[in-house]
Amino acid sequence: MRIDSHQHFWSYQAEEYPWIDAAKQALQRDYQPADLRPLLAASGIDGTVAVQARQNLRETEYLLGLADKQDFIRGVVGWLDLRAQDFQAQLERFAPHPRLAGLRHILPDRFMLGGNFLEGLALLQQYQLTYDLLLYPRHLRVAIEVARRFPEQPFVLDHIAKPFIKDGIIEPWASEIRELATYQNVWCKVSGMVTEAAWQAWTREDFAPYLDVVFDCFGSDRLMFGSDWPVCTLAGTYSEVVGIVENYIAALSPAEQAAVMGGNASAFYGLA
Repeated sequence: MRIDSHQHFWSYQAEEYPWIDAAKQALQRDYQPADLRPLLAASGIDGTVAVQARQNLRETEYLLGLADKQDFIRGVVGWLDLRAQDFQAQLERFAPHPRLAGLRHILPDRFMLGGNFLEGLALLQQYQLTYDLLLYPRHLRVAIEVARRFPEQPFVLDHIAKPFIKDGIIEPWASEIRELATYQNVWCKVSGMVTEAAWQAWTREDFAPYLDVVFDCFGSDRLMFGSDWPVCTLAGTYSEVVGIVENYIAALSPAEQAAVMGGNASAFYGLA
C-alpha cells in the first residue's frame, strides 16, 4: 500500500483551532474526506493516517468516527491527556478501537519531561500505541532524553522537526537529528516541509540538504512519507508535496521506495 502517514480533517470553528491564525486564512474552512479522496486517487495513494489537530477528547472521537465510515483512513493518531489522573481510563476507553494507532500532543518547551507526562508515556506500550513527536528544533534535546528513557516505546518524529528551510539553516538541527536517530525506536515522517520553506518561492533543491540528513541517519527503513494536508496547501498542492519525496527517492531501489511511500507507515502504525 501507498500510505500518506500524516494528514488532518476538521469542521472549522475559530475557537476550536486557535493555531489557524490570519496568516493561515486559507485553512479557515472545512476539510473533509470528500475533499481529500480525489487527491489521493490522482497521486496513487491507497490510504492515510489522520492526525489530531485539536487538544481534546472530541477530536479523537471525531477522527475515529470518520475512520469508521471511510475505508481509506487506515489509522488515527488521536489526542488523550497523558497528564490526567484518569489517563489509564481514557486508554481503556479508546485503545480497543482498531483504527487508533497512536497519540500526539502539541508540546510547549520541556513539556515532555514533566512527571505526569512521563507517567502517561510509560503506559502506551502496554496498550500498543505509538507516539508522534511534534517538535521544533529547540525541542530536539528534550526528545533525545525522552527516547533514551523509553527505549521500547515506538516514537515517530513529525515534519523532520520543522527545520529552518526558508533560511537555509541546518545546524544544530542536523547534529541533533543524527543523535536522535541513533535510538532505533524513533522513526521519522518526511512531511511538513513546504510550510517551513518560502511558501510561494520554494524549489525541490531547497529540501535536498535536509532530506540528505534524515535519509543518511534514519535510512529508508525508518522514514515515511506524509503530506500534512491540508496545511501543506498553504505552500503547495498535494501532488507537488508527493512529488518532492518521489523525486528525491527515485534513485533508491523499488523496495526502498515502496517502504518510504507506505510500507514503513504500515509497519510502524500496524495498519490493516
